[in-house]
Amino acid sequence: MRERLQKVLAKAGIASRRRAEELIRQGKVRVDGLVVTEMGTRVDPETQKIECNGIPVTSEEKKVYILLHKPVGYLSTVDDPQGRPIVTDLLVGIKERIYPVGRLDLDTEGALLLTNDGELAQKILHPSHEVNKTYEAEVKGRPGKKKLAALSKGIMLDGNKTWPADTEIIKTVSRSTTVRITIHEGRKRQVRKMFDAIGHPVLKLKRIAYGQLELGSLEPGKYRFLSLDDLKSIFNK
Repeated sequence: MRERLQKVLAKAGIASRRRAEELIRQGKVRVDGLVVTEMGTRVDPETQKIECNGIPVTSEEKKVYILLHKPVGYLSTVDDPQGRPIVTDLLVGIKERIYPVGRLDLDTEGALLLTNDGELAQKILHPSHEVNKTYEAEVKGRPGKKKLAALSKGIMLDGNKTWPADTEIIKTVSRSTTVRITIHEGRKRQVRKMFDAIGHPVLKLKRIAYGQLELGSLEPGKYRFLSLDDLKSIFNK
C-alpha cells in the first residue's frame, strides 16, 4: 500500500513526521536510488527501496516509549556536530532508533519523552491536541497577582498572543519566586520569554509533567519505560 514518504519514515522509527519532512527537504532520503525532496510523495515500503542518510529503512520497529529526566547541559537531539552532550548519551542498551518529542533548552532540565513512534510524537506536538506541559520556574523577584494574571489571560510574544497559562506560586524567598506554570503551546523558549515579558527573568526552569504524566522522583540523567496507562495520562488534563 502506498503511503506518504514522511509517514513511512515516522512509522519506521526514523524520526517524528515533522523531522522526517526536514530530512526529505534536505535531500537525505532516496527512493529506488533517487533523491526525493518533494513533500507528499507516495511510496510502497513493501516493494520500493527507501534509504535515509544511506541506511535502508526497514519494517516497523518495536515501539519504545521513555520518560527521561534531562539534566541541564544536554541537547535535546540525537546528534551534535560540535560534540556536545546529547540526551541519547544517557540511554543504555536501547537498540531502537529513538528521538526526543519536542525540545528542552540546553539550560532547562526535566521531563523529556523519547520514542520511535512518529504517530504519537505528532499527536503530542500538534497544537490541536492541546497537550499540557507543566513547569516549575524559579524567577527573579516577586511577581504580583496582576503580572501572573496577565499570563493567565495571554500576552503578546513575537507578534502573537499566547494561549492562557495556569500559574501558581509555590515558594517565595528573599530574591526569587518559584512559580508552577502550565501551557499547551510549544514555542521556542516560551516560558522564559513569558516571564521576561512581565519583568521577572527565569533563573531555573524544570518541566515536571506532560498532561498527568509526572516526572516524580526520577533523578537527573535517569529514565524509565512507559506503560500504556502512562501514555494515556499524557492526554489527560
